[in-house]
Amino acid sequence: MPDRKPPQNSAKPSSPGARAPEQDPSRDRLRTALTRPSRRQAVVAVLLAVLGFAFVVQVRDTKANDTYAGLRESELIQVLDGLTGTAERARREVDRLDARRDELRDESQARAAALDEAEQRVRTLNIIAGLVPVAGQGLRVTITESTSRVSVGSLLDTIQELRTAGAEAMELNDTIRLGADSSFDNAVGGIELDDQLLEPPYVLDVIGDPHILRTALTFSNGPIETLETLDGATVTVGDLESVEITSVREAPRPEYAELGTGQ
Repeated sequence: MPDRKPPQNSAKPSSPGARAPEQDPSRDRLRTALTRPSRRQAVVAVLLAVLGFAFVVQVRDTKANDTYAGLRESELIQVLDGLTGTAERARREVDRLDARRDELRDESQARAAALDEAEQRVRTLNIIAGLVPVAGQGLRVTITESTSRVSVGSLLDTIQELRTAGAEAMELNDTIRLGADSSFDNAVGGIELDDQLLEPPYVLDVIGDPHILRTALTFSNGPIETLETLDGATVTVGDLESVEITSVREAPRPEYAELGTGQ
């Protein structure tokens, strides 16, 4: 048999000194610029992005400004009339809201004034009725029995003259507040006032104008002269800058009277 020869490789073996194929330098620079951009390249990219954004905004503004560019004069007038009408309606609404605000403010002030007046009337009526403690300038009248007893009539005349002179509050012997419905009666050892026994001397504290109150007691044939000449009593009157009346009366409940129609 003929000897078989081993197959021979058609490619020639590379010699040890052979060079590898060279790469394209421009492609390497492009790859490097894309993967690892330099600082200058990054700045340029940012500037290009800003310029592009500004261009887009300018285009949009131009389109917006061109909205009315194609309208005829009559159409523009209609648009202007519509805007004017909207502004006029807004102005009228503002005026209406301002007027309503002022109205509510006036109502609130009127309500507050009415409330203050009502509270003042309640305070005044409470003082007149003797339902609350009070203090103020006035007189202290001390009536001391000497030769005879002081009559109930003389005490009533004294109190009535003081009321006529403007006495706003009165108290006897630091215990009983005088009111419009106070009742006097004779009693053993003194007088009975509102079902309570009072013994002499009778000390009457009065709140009001001291000069006017004193004049109401000292005129000719007045209360002091009557007490001293007819009842034989000794009467002293002293002005006080502050008279404190702490006793109060209980408010009576009306048994027959009711509020009238419309109250």
